[in-house]
Amino acid sequence: MDTTFLDRIAANVRETRNRIDIAAQKSGRHGSEVTLVAVSKYAATGDEMIDALVAAGCTDLGEARPQLLQEKAEFYHSYPIRWHLIGSLQRNKIRKIISVTTLIHSLDSIRLAEALNRIVQEECDLGNIPENAKPVHCLLEAAISGDVEKHGFPLHEIPESLEQLGELKNITVDGFMCMSGLESDEHETRMEFSAVRQLAESLRQHGTPSNITLKILSMGMSDDFEIAVEEGATLVRIGSRLYQ
Repeated sequence: MDTTFLDRIAANVRETRNRIDIAAQKSGRHGSEVTLVAVSKYAATGDEMIDALVAAGCTDLGEARPQLLQEKAEFYHSYPIRWHLIGSLQRNKIRKIISVTTLIHSLDSIRLAEALNRIVQEECDLGNIPENAKPVHCLLEAAISGDVEKHGFPLHEIPESLEQLGELKNITVDGFMCMSGLESDEHETRMEFSAVRQLAESLRQHGTPSNITLKILSMGMSDDFEIAVEEGATLVRIGSRLYQ
């Protein structure tokens, strides 16, 4: 592997982690409290990019497409990688990824949650995944920006939806994922992330079903991750800036 390439990726990872550290300090936290998920959708299976990311200490990798997540998880099965599905999940793709995905970031409807809950049980009953693979860990996609092409639960619907999700014992809702608006300026982005953090704090304070913890806030990407961390993100999804 080209050592210059390795050095460049490692330098990008270090710079990003340093910026996470600085942003976390502004919110009274330490950078170690924020997980960096390196978006690997730009890397082809078998090329040097994923090797370089892992060598740089990135062991949480995010894929947007279930088929590619399955393909890469199988190809890199001996690597210490925790795979995250950060893109949309269709019900007919659930079986492909439930055994290899650490965290699904895109639980965007009750219908999808019910299908996921059912299929996890079916796969366990068939012996395709072990019983201890349950529950599957997910994040509820919060619709905060008003962008029509984005999916998810409007904030005002989330409390009632969590009561329904509390009945689905084959899944755990570990928190929220959200994306700022395409046209949002810095102030609007900050308010959007802050609203999700405040909702999570309020719901935890009032109590949630046993399979809903709301400890993770997946907020922020390459263009706005520092704002997200300042507003309480515990996980950021970074792609393009790692490949510069």
